[in-house]
Amino acid sequence: MSRNVYVTGVGMIPFAKPGASAPYDQMGAQAARQALEDADLCYGDIEQAYAGYVYGDSTSGQKALYQVGMTGIPIVNVNNNCSTGSTALYLARQAIASGAAECVLVLGFEQMSPGALASVFTDRPSPFDPFDAVTDELVGKPEIPLALRYFGGAGLSHMEKYGTPLEAFAKIRAKASRHAANNPLALFRKVVTPQEVLESPAIWPGVMTRLMACPPTCGAAAAVLVSEEFAKKRGLKADVYIAAQSMTTDRPGTFDSRDMMRVVGYDMSCEAAAKVYAQSGLGPEDLDVVELHDCFAHNELITYEALGLCPEGGADKFISEGGNTYGGKVVTNPSGGLLSKGHPLGATGLAQCFELTHQLRGSAGARQVDGARVALQHNLGLGGACVVTMYRTA
Repeated sequence: MSRNVYVTGVGMIPFAKPGASAPYDQMGAQAARQALEDADLCYGDIEQAYAGYVYGDSTSGQKALYQVGMTGIPIVNVNNNCSTGSTALYLARQAIASGAAECVLVLGFEQMSPGALASVFTDRPSPFDPFDAVTDELVGKPEIPLALRYFGGAGLSHMEKYGTPLEAFAKIRAKASRHAANNPLALFRKVVTPQEVLESPAIWPGVMTRLMACPPTCGAAAAVLVSEEFAKKRGLKADVYIAAQSMTTDRPGTFDSRDMMRVVGYDMSCEAAAKVYAQSGLGPEDLDVVELHDCFAHNELITYEALGLCPEGGADKFISEGGNTYGGKVVTNPSGGLLSKGHPLGATGLAQCFELTHQLRGSAGARQVDGARVALQHNLGLGGACVVTMYRTA
């Protein structure tokens, strides 16, 4: 990156169940206005905007942002599955770092339907065809929805390799609920115990229960990014900046390794994290707080290892010793994560940015991580793309 990029404003609305939210355009406009207000800027100051969503017609970003202003600026619509929000953030950061813009708005929103994720266009080849082919061979279970087969299969792979007990995933979900209890924007704020997670209805007996999966969610979040020069000129908040960022996509090993952990992006996560650590000169031992992609408790567990928070095969020990929560090695998903906060696909990456920005500002309230100065964000989308972002206090 040639120039420092600062997060000067963030916004996020409470996440809700499908059918209980406003339409996507109203949610998006509300989050964008919040981010602008937090930045002490108006829409007329924005030079470019990137709008991320998965389920929606073309130019839905314009539909949302036209309610905030119509200034003729470029608005780029972004769709990269569950990593959509962070992909939009990646593009916005590049625009400022390269000198193409000084002040950029990033918006993510999603209006989802109830039930498990499913393909929308069934009259053409699916981007998941190669993923399904490997999963059919390694896992089977065609009666289980595709996302559950992918990530349940990855968890089962870890269980078989390292003897990881089902209780480890239950402890992750219970931890998420304790964190979300302090987040007024989270969808689920009820605290559950590991035993309650284990006793919830089995989706895949011996592998996954219902509480180990994130819920379909509606919501929106936004951020305003600026250059250092723009921040100084306008007297804006410049207390949080992006120290490093990397985006990766699949390599042949995703399919050739015959390992469900790699099918769901383990290698992408490892590579993106390694690049960010190299760019920033920091390592996992320097992190105070992490927001990672816990679409299933199984993915949170394997991501601990992909990000280097613990050794390969060491996730169960890391969890049992409380290394993933307050008082431990690094606080993971203080927001409650996707498991409890919710997962509106296009908004998720910006919601992670919202959380980490407030953590580094020291304004996260009851969920504040003491002395947080270095934060890592991990956002994964199958098909595939992974974005890892390092934030630091200025």
